[in-house]
Amino acid sequence: MKRLGLALMALLAVPQLALASLTTNGSDPLCGSWHNDDNSVAIRIDPCGGALCGVITSANATAVADARAAGTTQLIGLPLFQGYKRDGQNHWSGTVFVPDLGHRFSSHITLIDRDHAKVAGCLFGSFLCQSEIWQRI
Repeated sequence: MKRLGLALMALLAVPQLALASLTTNGSDPLCGSWHNDDNSVAIRIDPCGGALCGVITSANATAVADARAAGTTQLIGLPLFQGYKRDGQNHWSGTVFVPDLGHRFSSHITLIDRDHAKVAGCLFGSFLCQSEIWQRI
């Protein structure tokens, strides 16, 4: 009986230890590779400082041409998402750079499920927003 109790306690501790390791190693459900809704741009989201950032890893010819026309000469390697911090359950806020407009906007990301996120760029805080669904690669 005593062995069963110890075994049960050990089994219950495993998920808690796994959760603790996720928290301490900086893992975040947004980290990883994503592409936008028309698959014209792909990014890699990773921790940067005390926040999350997303850098462009690939872009199609149309996205590159649109960015160049707005004055952004180098698209690959460009930080698209910056300073995203969790501010609610499945919700982060930061800024997004829109290369074809050449401007950075207030933004928020809502994780819909493990493989889909709604990314919104806004003119004024959380007002006048345009959003699209991004998909994990």
